[in-house]
Amino acid sequence: MLPASSIPYSPFPIPESRDIVLAFSGGLDTSFCIPWLQERGYEVHTVFADTGGVDDAERAFIEARAVELGAASHVTVDGGPAIWSGFVKPFVQAGEGYQGQYPLLVSDRYLIVEAALKRAGELGTRCIAHGCTGMGNDQVRFDLTVKALGDYEIIAPIREIQKEHKEVRAYEQRYLEERGFAVRAKQKAYTINENLLGLTMSGAEIDRWEAPGEGARGWCASRGEWPTSALTVTLGFRHGETVTLDGEHLPGHLLLARLNRLFAAYGVGRGIYTGDTTIGLKGRIIYEAPGLIALLTAHRALEEAVLSKAQNRFKSVVAKQWVELVYEGFFHDPLKADLEAFLESSQRCVNGEVTLETRGGSVHAVAIASPHILNAKGATYAQSADWGVAEAEGFIRLYGMSSTLWAEVNRGNGA
Repeated sequence: MLPASSIPYSPFPIPESRDIVLAFSGGLDTSFCIPWLQERGYEVHTVFADTGGVDDAERAFIEARAVELGAASHVTVDGGPAIWSGFVKPFVQAGEGYQGQYPLLVSDRYLIVEAALKRAGELGTRCIAHGCTGMGNDQVRFDLTVKALGDYEIIAPIREIQKEHKEVRAYEQRYLEERGFAVRAKQKAYTINENLLGLTMSGAEIDRWEAPGEGARGWCASRGEWPTSALTVTLGFRHGETVTLDGEHLPGHLLLARLNRLFAAYGVGRGIYTGDTTIGLKGRIIYEAPGLIALLTAHRALEEAVLSKAQNRFKSVVAKQWVELVYEGFFHDPLKADLEAFLESSQRCVNGEVTLETRGGSVHAVAIASPHILNAKGATYAQSADWGVAEAEGFIRLYGMSSTLWAEVNRGNGA
């Protein structure tokens, strides 16, 4: 920490409680937050909610980074089981990406907030800090979740510096380097988020709407690195939740982690997404979600085979609403729980096994086994039927009655 004589003027008064809990990832933004908060009189306690996107070496780096930056304390929380039960299970059962594409890869934010608030309770403070910018969606997710769960003071250093600095990342980098803290080379160019769900990248040429360079690649292997032989895996489902991988029962978060490794080697789940952010800007990111895309593919194939026509039609309406609530920060809105009650009910017959296959880039469900597949005993689509010509013609006549009548009444009447 800088000596008192060098502390810049701050609009914040010295807090009554000097303890503040910072949701910490070790990246550029949250690294900047530690000295910035210290220079305003806070004792900064960092919490890293390990939601499954880092290995042992990265976890050790994050802990060492917190110590290097002068955190008063640091804790690492295992968030894998919570992210599976709290997000992955209902998301896969919903089966829809945001705006039909994006698989909500930063939904671990809600669990990170819960971990930070738990730590605040242990320290007896009601001051919470995060490293979200004022341009993106995460600030909405963090703030609304904090407000839903209690009465806390929220400090967002990155939002504060945007009042005076347009090139925020460059300012953060310079701020840290002037205080003797190095910045990782990749963090200078990109904002990178990793967790059990997948990886997102923004910044540099991505923000400039240019073609991503090879530096903008995370888990997913490039085409030239894909294995030559196909990958085949079989996923087992019970009540819409994935419970086995090639016959082996695994806790959900470990199953997803294994799928990430398997399908990332084949480049599955990588895309470029441009969408409407909560605050109205257009957002452009690269995302990689190999395991989650595999789960969605398998679940949808099974679901389409066992749900009724009316269920399949209506479920997409519920899924779209659920996804929008989660994307826009309303993780604790009561409507979300209401929608999840429907989703859970819809999954009671989503049982069976699905075999997935990939040769690289995309994944397909190639086989489905379930006692609940809606097969008609005497009929197969486009092959055979146990009804007669008269029945088929009568169905068509009644089914199309309204449309046919309109055409007959208005034919030749200028309509």
